[in-house]
Amino acid sequence: MIRIDEKRIFEVIEERRPRSVALNGAEALIPRLQDVADHITEKAGIEAYVIGDTCWGSCDLNTHAADMLGADILFSVGHTVAMESFGEKVVMINAYDDVSFEKVTEKFAREMKGRYKSISLLTDSQHLEQVEPARRILESYGYSVIIGRGKGQLRDAQVFGCEFYPAWNVQKKVDAYLFLGQSQFHSASVAMSTEKPTFMLDPYFEEYTQVNEFAQGLQKRAILAIYKALDAERIGIIIGLKEGQFAHVRALELKKELEKLGKKVQLIALTEVTNDRVQIFKGIDAFIQVACPRIATDNHFDRPMLSVPQALALIKLLKKEPIEDFLKMQHWL
Repeated sequence: MIRIDEKRIFEVIEERRPRSVALNGAEALIPRLQDVADHITEKAGIEAYVIGDTCWGSCDLNTHAADMLGADILFSVGHTVAMESFGEKVVMINAYDDVSFEKVTEKFAREMKGRYKSISLLTDSQHLEQVEPARRILESYGYSVIIGRGKGQLRDAQVFGCEFYPAWNVQKKVDAYLFLGQSQFHSASVAMSTEKPTFMLDPYFEEYTQVNEFAQGLQKRAILAIYKALDAERIGIIIGLKEGQFAHVRALELKKELEKLGKKVQLIALTEVTNDRVQIFKGIDAFIQVACPRIATDNHFDRPMLSVPQALALIKLLKKEPIEDFLKMQHWL
């Protein structure tokens, strides 16, 4: 069950005395956010807006929507990061899932005993509280457990779908990674960036799955898109308009490099980068989007759609340079 830190919400409201607030979070949290909004209105006597647009993480906060609504505070719920706030308006609120990983961790520890000696535990924001209990179980079975240090927005053991410092920094010390949670989105990125055995521990079905084969499929698609883009005469570089995805400088850097190599480039701005949206642009043979690296690897596009690491690999190919290990990076932006 997801536990939203309402205590912290009311502490902030008491301290700041806002006239109205807005709440956003992952799609699965919307029903819970509705309850929280009702509680705010009942207890604090102020308007509380639930923002129903998609929210993929701390890079996608919907501050524009909060501004449009005139909300004094935007509570971003469920994307726990090392910082408690972004600017004056955004306050990050924890939401932890209290599901137990005990049974699935013991199952892995028992069945994999002897195959791996050193394990690194990783997870997303909602299961950070389960890292220490899982560590104790694994150590009781004789495993050496290493918890990677966080950096930037990431806490210790935490990974995003595009940023994985705690995994990257310990890869020479571990035999395998265990991701606590039901997310191929996060665990596959660890497998692609480190190329080490990576397992996803699902506490709901009490099963564990090695995700490397799935990750290899994503990587093959990423490589194929790069080679398809090689012959593109005109490339569209898409700048994401979400506040945490606005990589304007990076787009201009890529434009300059590609034009040096004889490519025609058009700059495009989009809030949501989808196949339907890019279909309206004529005369573009391939796209590069600098918003979120997972858009290009995880979604289908009729024309080649590259992320920043793929775009850098494309530039290398155009220069007749090798592109091995182009995804073996600690941050895909």
